[in-house]
Amino acid sequence: MSLFTGGNITKSFRKVHSAAARGLHLMYKVRVFSTAMTQRNFDPGFTRRYDGALTRVIRKDGSFNVHRIGTALRDIHLFQFLVGLRWTPFLAIILAGYILANCLFAGVYLLIGVDHLQGADTSTAWSVFLSAFFFSTHTFTTVGYGTIAPTGTAANLVASLEAMIGFMSFAIATGLLYGRFSTATARLTFSDNIIVAPHKESRALMLRVANRRRNVLMELEARLLLMTVVKERHGLVRKYDLLSLEVPSVYFLPLTWTLVHPIGPGSPLHGKTAEDLARLQAEVLVLVKGYDDSFRQVVYARRSYRHDEFIWGARFVPAFHITEGGDMVLDLSRVNALEAVPPPEG
Repeated sequence: MSLFTGGNITKSFRKVHSAAARGLHLMYKVRVFSTAMTQRNFDPGFTRRYDGALTRVIRKDGSFNVHRIGTALRDIHLFQFLVGLRWTPFLAIILAGYILANCLFAGVYLLIGVDHLQGADTSTAWSVFLSAFFFSTHTFTTVGYGTIAPTGTAANLVASLEAMIGFMSFAIATGLLYGRFSTATARLTFSDNIIVAPHKESRALMLRVANRRRNVLMELEARLLLMTVVKERHGLVRKYDLLSLEVPSVYFLPLTWTLVHPIGPGSPLHGKTAEDLARLQAEVLVLVKGYDDSFRQVVYARRSYRHDEFIWGARFVPAFHITEGGDMVLDLSRVNALEAVPPPEG
């Protein structure tokens, strides 16, 4: 039977058409972005107005160097705030809230009267408080061991209210934990420095990226922006230039990825020295986007390099090796490994 049936031809045509459409879409996005970058007043979102000395636009952890003032309490989304916290303060807030809520309810039971807590230890003032506190924890968590029981209408009403609040609180806490575990985030590691090294017939700007996790990242794209401060008629303004990459995208990232920007005649860095970059307060902004195969979501990572984080005349040392059995081993501790480039002869 011939393999070139109508169904196979149709499927092949659809695959080719889909691949061509994706390629055209990617070319369109690159063209639109490049066109925007060539505009005189292009601003990626950091504003062109400049006044004073700025440390950096993007911090090393990927967060933006922006401090907000004038916000009100209603501007804070509590769930979003707690999901975005680091694990240590998040767990500290949950524990502190749990203890505080039980202390408040224990105080209410003491105001009603310890005689309304049947089975409570009343030998000392401290034991009275502990009895009220632990009864509150049993009620708040809806465990209800039964060693202490409320008596009277007031104590039972407070216990009923506390059980409802506890049930709702644990539902929210569970949702927060799920939100934290289910949120896809990129754990990319960037080289500590960006280097300027000999490349082909000229020089190139290079930095290295690697995935610290074992998950699979696919279809990664990278963009580099050069931010400089220039003097114009109305004062100092920021200028943004796109730094073209030799390889702006890769399909997978199992090893390291070295982003290379050739410093040719068309590069904004052409002819620039370390002193020039310091005078211009240069900063290279890095944005990496990829598809996380585990979460089926797109993830982002950001980093920036100031002019004082440039290393001239160095190159990266390979961060992986091959074992005798033919397996490749990535050593994440060597992502920042550099070696000096020997000076050219003559």
